[in-house]
Amino acid sequence: MTDRTLIRLTGTDARDFLQGLVTNDITKAAQGLVYAALLTPQGKFIADFFVHDTGDGLLIDVATTHAPTLAQRLTMYRLRADVQIEESPLIVSRGTGTPPEGALQDPRHPDMGWRLYGDTDLSDDTDWDALRVAHVIPETGIELTPDTYILEAGFERLNGIDFRKGCYVGQEIAARMKHKTELKKGLVQVAITGTASVGTDITANGKAAGTLYTQSGNHALAHLRFDRATDDMQADSAVLRRS
Repeated sequence: MTDRTLIRLTGTDARDFLQGLVTNDITKAAQGLVYAALLTPQGKFIADFFVHDTGDGLLIDVATTHAPTLAQRLTMYRLRADVQIEESPLIVSRGTGTPPEGALQDPRHPDMGWRLYGDTDLSDDTDWDALRVAHVIPETGIELTPDTYILEAGFERLNGIDFRKGCYVGQEIAARMKHKTELKKGLVQVAITGTASVGTDITANGKAAGTLYTQSGNHALAHLRFDRATDDMQADSAVLRRS
């Protein structure tokens, strides 16, 4: 997949270094892919990615659009730790058919198939937008933006956060949202009649109710205020209902 970049971390401190920064438990990456995110100290999204422990280091599979920012943040946090950060030349493949040798299961949902890191692109022609909409899975740069709180984006359901692993950047905010508040907004699937562009405002009874994102067929993903998510909502000329 040409829209993904692999960042490689090596050095004696690499695992402890990443463990102290990201939302999930990196010690599990030796058994399979770990899905995680790096947050701001205020608990908002910077980047989401997969982590694979290769034994001699860690591979971070991140959207190419967000790779420079992630590498810059990691470098900023490195200080005097024995960690080397470099881009890997390996190619990211993904698919939903029979997995090739060495492929790893996408941990977000069983239907999201496999990912493989190698010298050749073996990706298939899966309709990823259709799968993401069906299973309410956000995408970097579309549903996941700098304003996103990851619990509102479903990271707990997607196995992207571990509340028992200890401190990481933004942990205090995420823990507070988990234990002390009820989510009033979030990413959901909606039924849609008509079409509207990604980022279109959604209204209900003339009031702001959320934002429309990826559409596939007669369903779409939307970030909604739950108290205003009525049976009939509008996004330009399209009519929406919660699925």
